[in-house]
Amino acid sequence: MDHGAVSRRPRRRRWWCGAAVASVLAPAAVAPPAGSVLAVMAALALVVAISAWPQGRISLAQAAGGTALASLAADLAYAGTPGLVLLWAPFESVALLVLLYRAIRRLPRSRAAALGALVGAAAVALPLRFTLHAVQTGPKESVVMVALALFPAAGATGVGLYLRSLDTRRVHAVALARREQRLELARDLHDFVAHEVTGIVLEAQAAQLDGDGPGNDRALLERIEQAGLRALDSMDRTVQTLREAGDRAPLEPPPTRHHGLADLPELVARFAAMTPARVDVRIGAGEGAEPAGALSREAEDTAYRVVLEALTNVRRHAPGATRVMVTAGRSPDGGLRISVADDAGGPQGAPAATRRGGGTGLVALAERVRALGGALEAGPAVAEETGERGPGWRVNCLLPPAARQ
Repeated sequence: MDHGAVSRRPRRRRWWCGAAVASVLAPAAVAPPAGSVLAVMAALALVVAISAWPQGRISLAQAAGGTALASLAADLAYAGTPGLVLLWAPFESVALLVLLYRAIRRLPRSRAAALGALVGAAAVALPLRFTLHAVQTGPKESVVMVALALFPAAGATGVGLYLRSLDTRRVHAVALARREQRLELARDLHDFVAHEVTGIVLEAQAAQLDGDGPGNDRALLERIEQAGLRALDSMDRTVQTLREAGDRAPLEPPPTRHHGLADLPELVARFAAMTPARVDVRIGAGEGAEPAGALSREAEDTAYRVVLEALTNVRRHAPGATRVMVTAGRSPDGGLRISVADDAGGPQGAPAATRRGGGTGLVALAERVRALGGALEAGPAVAEETGERGPGWRVNCLLPPAARQ
């Protein structure tokens, strides 16, 4: 942002105010005394319309209301020559219309209607200052002039309402974008950092229950070290995103890392290295060939997060599982079908220390999958032969092909 230009704006506005006041008040020096009232009223309206508000303790609402009341009072109190009105009325009329637009657009909703009506009434009633005092005009001419004054007042009101609606939509769009940024950061923390930290905690708990010698201790410490480094990398990316948030446009999404189906083997391998259960993975099982490339980038990242969340839940809630099956393959329509199943229904053999909280990962992922046109289900495993509930848990996800997302 050009701070020099910003600092010049108030100076330029004050210059315009001074020029307008001087131009309006100059003719009053040679006009009859009654003209001074009209000149001062026009100058006041111009200053209020041009100036930036608030000014000290005076707000835009107070300035607009005071100007409108002063204009209406001048309509009633003026008793000078009607011809003088024609000299200053155009300046005051334009100023009142600008003030009406500013009041409608900028004031809070609770005040915009009342003050807009007051300023609009002053703008519409301004022609009466001439018609009520001119000999050749009467009630009929007054009604016609007021009716004609309604059109510019309605135009100023319409422009103010339209721009106010644009401002409101812009504010809502920025608020939604910032909320989405916060949710994206929260998802990254939950999906990646929590996954690695959960592994570290479970490894440490397992080490307290089972120590089989220095060799196992060394391997355990190496796994904890690698998981900690990955968690730190995820935290570094998140912190970097937060630091750079002020340099991005409000509607620009955060630069989060996207994973894909090609990253699944590495994810499953890391999980297998940190669990005693047998882990089987089948990438490309089902209709057709390898599923990679069948989905959009966002859908592939969602598929990766579904597997990550399912494996994290196996660690937390089914530490007694002896087998975990991860399957990813094409569905008959060309999409992707993912399944993560274990054979343990509860925390058998789980360490005594447990973590409270959480439980929102699959819910958030289900909403994200539905937004892509897919479906996600999680529940007890059911035997295909008998249809009876088994001891394990299964997470199934179906994502449509890229053409349908």
